Amino acid sequence: MRIDIPEKKALAFQTQFPIRWGDMDAFGHVNNVQFVRYLENVRVDWLQSMRHLEPRRGEGVVVVNVFCNFYQQLLYPGDLLAKLYLTAVSRRSFDHVITFERTDAPGTIVAEGGATIVWVHFEQGKALPLPESLTAALSLLQGSQA
Repeated sequence: MRIDIPEKKALAFQTQFPIRWGDMDAFGHVNNVQFVRYLENVRVDWLQSMRHLEPRRGEGVVVVNVFCNFYQQLLYPGDLLAKLYLTAVSRRSFDHVITFERTDAPGTIVAEGGATIVWVHFEQGKALPLPESLTAALSLLQGSQA
């Protein structure tokens, strides 16, 4: 089943990283599980860049779902350009999509995936409203949607 990517989205972050030899599987292409790690790494780098990763007072982000659509095999060696887009923001959560393309084939998306993130109180296991500082950053980005 393919997950449809929303057309309305706002670019929030981008980064580049190398495809590593160890990312490949026995068939010689990047293993599909590795893409979930790529999604996580990009999301973590973005949250760290906004200083919203470290749990504060026992609160923080939790991934409540994740998906990835694969369009082409990805082979070593090379570098990936990852772009993180916001697609929906609510009081307690936000959705994002990340696209992956080889830097030597700009504009050709090899895979894209995303997740829904909820802000929670870890000990209580309950969703909380997003912190004001994060909500402000997300609304600025959401206001620039294309």
